[in-house]
Amino acid sequence: MTYLVTGATGGFGGYALEFLKDLVSKDQIYALVRSEEKAATLKEKGYNVRVGDYSDINSLSNAFDGIDRLLFVSGAPGNRQEEHANVVKAAKDAGVQYIAYTSFADADHSTSALAADHIFTEKQIKEAGIAHTFLRNNWYLENEMPIIGGALASGKFVYAAKEGKTGWALKREYAEVAAKALAGTEYPEILELSGSPITYAELAAALKEATGKEIEVVSSDDQTFVDSLTAGGLPQPVAEMFLSFQHDIKNNQLDVTSSDFEQALGKPLTSRVEAIKELLN
Repeated sequence: MTYLVTGATGGFGGYALEFLKDLVSKDQIYALVRSEEKAATLKEKGYNVRVGDYSDINSLSNAFDGIDRLLFVSGAPGNRQEEHANVVKAAKDAGVQYIAYTSFADADHSTSALAADHIFTEKQIKEAGIAHTFLRNNWYLENEMPIIGGALASGKFVYAAKEGKTGWALKREYAEVAAKALAGTEYPEILELSGSPITYAELAAALKEATGKEIEVVSSDDQTFVDSLTAGGLPQPVAEMFLSFQHDIKNNQLDVTSSDFEQALGKPLTSRVEAIKELLN
């Protein structure tokens, strides 16, 4: 059996590789990278490397040759539907038997702009007739580092999501489930991977406990939120993208309650306080 992890030089793919090597023989693991330059570190670690780009279906066809099981880490927004269609077609043509795909929380009921590409991709995988698990990941705690970093620098934890809740967890925890799925753990077709949903006010309380610092918690309007991020060094377009995430959360797009995550891991998720400490260290 052969296993390929896409996005292998990214945070999620890197974590998945590290978990996977403890589950299957390392000589059966392949890592997909976009260029030979990006392959060096992975080769040094002893992984087989394939070069391919989601935008180039021919490169993907070559990369997937001889691969049985695929961890398909979703690409960046932009031209994602066309790129994801390339991945699925190349996988089908290469005879890939199974795909674990990193999707979006409660994708088929979501009204978030982020969900559309994932709904499209899930449909492509189903129509290709490839066995699969849809890993409907909630929100990585790492995504909040601009807010957390800004709070530690300014003494003000500023958010605009009002009472909206999010099922945060660490990226490595999502990646561990992905690695287990790829290695052959039998899971349902859909895993709603969500921590216990909490508000930003509760996240701020966890930050104060983790750091022992006095931090003012500010539920702000949109402009104040954007200004707080740009004051911390984020470019305006990036700050506005973060604001769009705040709107999704305010509109309950990530308020998903599910026991799937801890059941799939076989252990409790890291507490919010300990998870923050881990990120800050």
